[in-house]
Amino acid sequence: MEFDDKVPIYFQIEQYIDREIIVGNLAPGAQVPAVRQLALTLTVNVNTIQRALTELIREGILVSERGKGNFVTTDTAVLAQMKKRVIQGELAGTYDHLAALGMQPAEMVAALEEYIKERKGGESHD
Repeated sequence: MEFDDKVPIYFQIEQYIDREIIVGNLAPGAQVPAVRQLALTLTVNVNTIQRALTELIREGILVSERGKGNFVTTDTAVLAQMKKRVIQGELAGTYDHLAALGMQPAEMVAALEEYIKERKGGESHD
């Protein structure tokens, strides 16, 4: 994983785990790899991984079971809220970039719809 120097690494790891959950690589109830394994995989310090996991536990996205490890919550409301937060973060960045180019919201929507049609052939991804 390549890290952005402008964003704390622990936060980028939180985002990585959020995305792994959203795309289904970590299903609800699934055990998250051990701290040391994640540290090796992502080539970061164990303390950095622990900080990211602690925050995800605090948010309710992960559940810690003493002696067993960390697991993705099975609370669908928590996972839906997390997914919404991630999507809104992505959209906020895109919106800010397009607004800086002088685009109005209606132009942004039209441009996105056109992009989707050209990029994906208009297929639905429900």
